[in-house]
Amino acid sequence: MGMKRFQKLATAALVSVLVLMFVGAIVRVTGAGMGCPDWPTCWGCLIPPTKVEEVDFSKLPIEKFQRKAERMGRDPATISEESLRKEFNPRHVWTEFINRLTSLPVGFFSLATFIAAFWQREKRPLVFWMAFTSLAVVLINAWMGARVVYSGLSPGVLTTHLALAMALLGTMMYCAWRGTDTPWRIELDSPVHAKLRLAVNVLLAVIVLEGVLGSQVREITDELAKLHVNAERSTWTGELEGSWLYVVHRSFSWAVLGAAVWAWQLTKRHRIGGPGRVEKVAVGIVISQMVLGVVMSQIHIYSWVQVLHVGLAAILLAFVWLWRFGLSRVK
Repeated sequence: MGMKRFQKLATAALVSVLVLMFVGAIVRVTGAGMGCPDWPTCWGCLIPPTKVEEVDFSKLPIEKFQRKAERMGRDPATISEESLRKEFNPRHVWTEFINRLTSLPVGFFSLATFIAAFWQREKRPLVFWMAFTSLAVVLINAWMGARVVYSGLSPGVLTTHLALAMALLGTMMYCAWRGTDTPWRIELDSPVHAKLRLAVNVLLAVIVLEGVLGSQVREITDELAKLHVNAERSTWTGELEGSWLYVVHRSFSWAVLGAAVWAWQLTKRHRIGGPGRVEKVAVGIVISQMVLGVVMSQIHIYSWVQVLHVGLAAILLAFVWLWRFGLSRVK
């Protein structure tokens, strides 16, 4: 059965968020988060410069940069036109600018979904309110994007930014799933809906918690990267072992795997026709994440592995939201 027009808009909004989260992971891993030190312009330009000679430093808010440096524990007197010239990195500039560009489809499709939801509000009022919530979260996170820049990548702001993105995946997935008279449902051959819903709820909760812990770990790696500038990752990643957050994040992945296996066994035993694509993708990603975790903990924290790890986590969360909605009672 094909998707309705509203569902296509909601799905486009959801996919655009997943793409943005992938690109955001690249920004974090490459250290390009401050590639554009100002917002909404980038080095005072609407189109970023490709070399430092193109920057008009007289247009830059130097005082704001100095206040930001003070919040980061740096001497604001060290921020000057000369220091900014040295910090200019065209690769970081364009990485961050592309990150900003990928946020545009999120705003467009979120607004389009909300407008289209007006025709849903009589029959499916919750869809309308979920679309409204999605748009509100997008706007809040856009505002927080500016706070991320002007806070100097403050850890608390970054974690909140991610938490809102995870909630956004849920509200958008609900719109994409429920925006029709006949939403997709998981048919079971026995009355075990409550038990399976519990298992998937537990899986959803541990994934969210693991995501928050993972954000905290990435903040630690960001700080280590700053402390070991130009040093090989292998020379400082061992310090992660001394962090209780890293140890808990690494160990908690077994709780995610356990919850996934529990939900999978119940589905395999009671779903008519056996596990479907949604369940297979979700459990497959959980296993893949375990493998990537082993690579990072036992071999090396490769940048591409970090990006894949974060991106797959976002896709996993989206599929588990869908898995849970497929078990909902639809009236």
